[in-house]
Amino acid sequence: MDSKRKGKVLQPQPRIIELNDDFSLIKRFIEGDESTFKTLVHRHKEKVRNIIYLTVSRTESVDDIAQEVFITVYKNLKHFRFESQFTTWLYRITVNKCKDHLRKTKIRGIFVPVNENEEPGYNHINDNIDVSEIVRKSINKLPEKLRTPLLLKDIEGFSYQEIADTVQCEVGTVKSRIFRARESLRNMLKPYEQELKS
Repeated sequence: MDSKRKGKVLQPQPRIIELNDDFSLIKRFIEGDESTFKTLVHRHKEKVRNIIYLTVSRTESVDDIAQEVFITVYKNLKHFRFESQFTTWLYRITVNKCKDHLRKTKIRGIFVPVNENEEPGYNHINDNIDVSEIVRKSINKLPEKLRTPLLLKDIEGFSYQEIADTVQCEVGTVKSRIFRARESLRNMLKPYEQELKS
C-alpha cells in the first residue's frame, strides 16, 4: 500500500546467478573467456558418455562420439540462445551424433559379408546365462526412435518433457514410444522370463 501512495512500483528482484552455473559459464565464454568451456565439458562429459554408450552400445566408439559432440558444442556455443537449458541442447546434439554414427554403421554393415556359421539371436539357455547381456541385446534390437526415449527415461531418469525437448517431439509421442518400447522389450524377453525372475 505504501508504495502505491508514493507512486512507486516495486520491481521484482533479478535471480541471483551462481558464477559457475551453465548460463554464466556460457555467457563468459561468449564474452571471450574460453577457459570456461573446460568447466562445461568436465561437468557434463560423463552424462554425455553414458547416453552415447546406452545408445550405440559400443565402448570403443564412446570417446570418439563424445569428442564430436563437444567439438560441435564449441563451434556453436556462441550462438546459444538461452531459451532452454544448456543440457537440453547438449543432449539433443548427443542424440543426433549417435544417430549419425548408427546410420554410418548401418551403411557400412551392408558391405560386410555375413558369417554363415553365426546363428541369429541369442545363445541357447544355460546355467551361465548373463541376464544383463540378454537385456542389453534386446534393447539394442529396438528401433532407434523407441530405444532412445526408453533409455533416457528408464536408465537416465529424464522427465517426459526433457526427453521431448531432447528428441524434438511432443510429450504424447514420447510416452507412446516408451510404451511401445517396453511392450516390444517384454515380448523379446518372454523366453527368458524365468531367468529374469531369478
